Amino acid sequence: MSPSVVRNSTTTDLFKDDLKLSLVGLGVEYPPNRVGPEELEKLARNHYPDSQPLQKVLSINRFTGIETRATVGTAEHPLISGQQAPSIAELNKFFLEEGVRLSVGACNKAIEEWGGNVDEITHVVSTTCTSSANPGFDHFVIKQLGIRSNVEKILLHGVGCSGGLAAIRTAANSALGLSFRGKPAKILVLACEITSLLVRSELDSIENDQEVRIGACLFGDCASACILSNGIGDPLYSDPIYDLLGWKHEVIEDTEHDLGFDIDPKGWKVILSHRVPFLAAASVSPAFQDLVKSLPELQKGSSPPTAADFDWALHPGGSTVITGVEQAMNLTPEHLQASYEVYMNYGNSSSATIISVLDRSRRLAIQREHVVALAFGPGIVLEMMIMRRSNAVRSLPSEDLD
Repeated sequence: MSPSVVRNSTTTDLFKDDLKLSLVGLGVEYPPNRVGPEELEKLARNHYPDSQPLQKVLSINRFTGIETRATVGTAEHPLISGQQAPSIAELNKFFLEEGVRLSVGACNKAIEEWGGNVDEITHVVSTTCTSSANPGFDHFVIKQLGIRSNVEKILLHGVGCSGGLAAIRTAANSALGLSFRGKPAKILVLACEITSLLVRSELDSIENDQEVRIGACLFGDCASACILSNGIGDPLYSDPIYDLLGWKHEVIEDTEHDLGFDIDPKGWKVILSHRVPFLAAASVSPAFQDLVKSLPELQKGSSPPTAADFDWALHPGGSTVITGVEQAMNLTPEHLQASYEVYMNYGNSSSATIISVLDRSRRLAIQREHVVALAFGPGIVLEMMIMRRSNAVRSLPSEDLD
């Protein structure tokens, strides 16, 4: 079977014309450090002997298109400046301190913009691929936010870079369940990743296995959050940021070994084959066409919309992923401006990145009415969602995009 074949694809599932689901608050929290490509070179010089694979990785590192990455530390951070790479236990302990801190910051921003009370939150849907704690990191975030302890919690695992959008999809389906019962849904969605501290583990593998691994060149740290509402009980004057029209979840056949994030005594190891940009780009058009056909709002014109009629909030997994989707869908860089800007300024922060891209998209000078949100994760899994921008003029919270 061709690796581009998508499992269980269907055009028969139709969404209601108005789901009454909206994102009503967004929050993004990056750590304070910004490191350029020279930081990886400094680490490599300080801790590893020269080799052909390492030189290849450092060469790629200079041309990723990333100007700076947001990280919890620099090359002098104690967890990455020691004689050995940190253990998974050390990484997880740090995550439960710094990751929780970043998460609380992102959640507070989303809650403040929403304007509601934490006692109104009905569910918390969270995701991370850089902590394996039990109880999960969401437990500690909820305590610090003062959310009631019996709030319904869902913690997604194994979804990697698609986790942020998968969490929004999960929240949307939960909200529809409450809508059916006539009850309000105010769902906090949270994604947090600390990937930068895995750099020593990646460099170890480059040295020990003498193979080219580009994960050390791409990833940064971030927490992001949003509030999803089903509209029941919302004040009449409330203005949504994005209305959710519908979504699609697909698995690309026979790609389990192309994209992954495997557990290791030194943390987690990025699996990223050279086929990923091609596989990702080839899967987008069929999924997009199916999703558009399932949305009554987009079928009311004389002809269905094309990809170029939308803004695209693509998870920036790498420059070749962005340009691959751009070319496959006949888009321009302007259609993907938010993705390019987040990638260039912050790098790939795995599951937390997509909400950051959506946050950036609402600040663009030129905006189309509808947005396609898209992310790829281990599997390879495709997550796609189409949203409509609110017509309301909002006073946006400030951002620190350089």
